[in-house]
Amino acid sequence: MGVYTECMGKSIKTALVMSGGGARSAYQVGVLKGLAEILPAEMENPFQIICGTSAGAINAVSLAAQTGSFQQAVAGLSDVWGTLTVDQVYRCECLDLLKGLGRLGLSLFNEGVGRKQPLALLDNSPLRQMLERNINLDNIQTAISTGAISAVSVTAMGYSSGESVSFFQAPTEVQGWRRHRRSGAPGTITLDHLLASSAIPLLFPAVPICREYFGDGAVRQDAPISPALHLGADKVFVIGVSSNRNPQHWGKKHRPTKHSPSMGQITGHIFNSAFVDGLEGDIEHLERVNELLRRVPEGQHEIGGHKLRPVDTMIVSPSAPLDVIAGRKIRYLPKALRLALRAVGATAKGGGATAASYLLFAQPFIQELIDLGYQDTMWDREKVEQFFEL
Repeated sequence: MGVYTECMGKSIKTALVMSGGGARSAYQVGVLKGLAEILPAEMENPFQIICGTSAGAINAVSLAAQTGSFQQAVAGLSDVWGTLTVDQVYRCECLDLLKGLGRLGLSLFNEGVGRKQPLALLDNSPLRQMLERNINLDNIQTAISTGAISAVSVTAMGYSSGESVSFFQAPTEVQGWRRHRRSGAPGTITLDHLLASSAIPLLFPAVPICREYFGDGAVRQDAPISPALHLGADKVFVIGVSSNRNPQHWGKKHRPTKHSPSMGQITGHIFNSAFVDGLEGDIEHLERVNELLRRVPEGQHEIGGHKLRPVDTMIVSPSAPLDVIAGRKIRYLPKALRLALRAVGATAKGGGATAASYLLFAQPFIQELIDLGYQDTMWDREKVEQFFEL
């Protein structure tokens, strides 16, 4: 079990990587709850490097900014998700949706550009207020200074450069990096970074950072595990939000199609392409490279002048299809939003429940995903204990 990457340090560092997925990221909280139960109660944060993208970035920073033991930190994060509602993330009354449609329509008379603010269908100002109440970002630097963690990374996509930028907070000696269409920028993590990383295109507004507007980091992130490796990870624990890696769902026969794809179904596939495919593709690539390098004699682990080393990995992803769960829970959304989703086919009947799942910040959906994440982690308890060498 493991992959290989460029050697960046001698000390063993374990990284946590959490992908994006809007409300689907509640699954990550369940996985963390399972870890908190398996690991020793008094253990401090077992992850020296914490990386997140989109809603996964919010979970990552929340975890890094918590004080106390890992168990206490997860409990705090779980409490936030346990009381989360749609109106704490975005405004979704009928008038709010009409205003969003109006802004999109008026942009057509201004070359597609928002006149007073970035284009977005939804107003996510409640999300900023919720994050301000629940995350003390100053705690991140304290944790780094005391050695509790060594780095925190949040990835966003630059609309002008088209690059996937991983903003990271770490000791000053940790340098940034640049690869094809992706880079690492050192600095202090702020709420703007979190809002930018989770700004789903056209749904939530882009955020200006350093003279460029940024949006959801999953859109151009071809290598989601890369930031953790650049920051010196020796072991990587990955939490996904897709059941595609479960062999039980491979090659399943689907019912005959009765209609052409709805707008919601098309949007759902676009979202999956951005939020899910990048992580799955990166994991598959790393697994193949690992298998290839296993066949190379140990003394020849050098490519292009870079020495290579093993990086143990463990991946936990949903054992049940989240789209099906979302289809059953759409009825718990506010009425105006339900009508809007039904109009574009973003329902189980319209085939677009995938799209709805990213916006489904309703407690019945959140709680079922948390329970699923906890259950999947406990099923893999033996692997978890082996990974953390308990």
